[in-house]
Amino acid sequence: MDTSLIRARSRLYRNIREFFDSRGYLEVETPCLAASLIPEPTIKNFSTLYQSEYLGSREMYLVPSPEVFIKRLIARGCGNVYEICKCFRNAEQIGSLHNPEFSMLEYYTMDFDEKDSIALTQELLRETALPGCPDGLKQPFEVISMAQALNKATGLELEAIQSPKVIRQKAHELGVLDDPSVSEGWDDTFNRLFLNFVEPSLRTDVPVVLTGYPAQIECLAQNDGIVKRRWELYFGAVEIANCYLEETSPERVRESMRREFARMASERALTGEVIPDNDPEYWRIFRSFPRCSGVALGLDRLLMLQTGRQRIDDLILFGFSDIL
Repeated sequence: MDTSLIRARSRLYRNIREFFDSRGYLEVETPCLAASLIPEPTIKNFSTLYQSEYLGSREMYLVPSPEVFIKRLIARGCGNVYEICKCFRNAEQIGSLHNPEFSMLEYYTMDFDEKDSIALTQELLRETALPGCPDGLKQPFEVISMAQALNKATGLELEAIQSPKVIRQKAHELGVLDDPSVSEGWDDTFNRLFLNFVEPSLRTDVPVVLTGYPAQIECLAQNDGIVKRRWELYFGAVEIANCYLEETSPERVRESMRREFARMASERALTGEVIPDNDPEYWRIFRSFPRCSGVALGLDRLLMLQTGRQRIDDLILFGFSDIL
């Protein structure tokens, strides 16, 4: 690897720490191993076995995100926090945009909503930019709703495709679903439309924030009618960040986790994939959870974009293919 890229990563991390430290955020360090995870059926997990002469054996999991622990800290009153950490997702592609082990920045701001986090993230990208960073990455964000982007790319109205039958028929008419009678979840069919039409239609010369993801795409963000109060950030056709106005209702968190765990267990029972334990008491931390907004930002992708590289494995000291 070019040693200049090693220095660039170090400089970027210093800039990020200076950015958050100057604003009074607390840097935290949470475990990479967890006994249970927030269930996310679309994310495959790594497992390992803890063995103890006194405590016996227990399956543990490499975290796909520090969210599961950071939210415990927030519930305890630690305030604005950020973490730079390693995350792990099994069955990931290896190459230009993916690696099973990757670097993540997560930051949570109390009394912020998702719109406030757009402004904060815009400041973050501008103020932490490395020398030679493309000017486009430092430009004001273009903000567009998913409903607007979907209509522009396909002519479809989000409100009109809320039925699974209707959205499957529209996907069939647009040529991305062969059989509209197939048994497929609403979110899976929407993903076909998103990947084939919406994502390719986004501008690539400036950062684009895509807001208001459909409520059928489950996550721990607050609902606003038929959408979630959530956004994703793209630059150069690369997704680099994801943000929620965090759900604070214990009952809604409990129901979401119950539903997602049941879905994950059902799907993975057929494939033999890892089914991480679900903590049935996790929802209780939201009894004292403040209003806040959280952002997860992929640091390998950000560094790739800032240095003008085309592949994140050019920036990782020991990519997955190097350690197999």
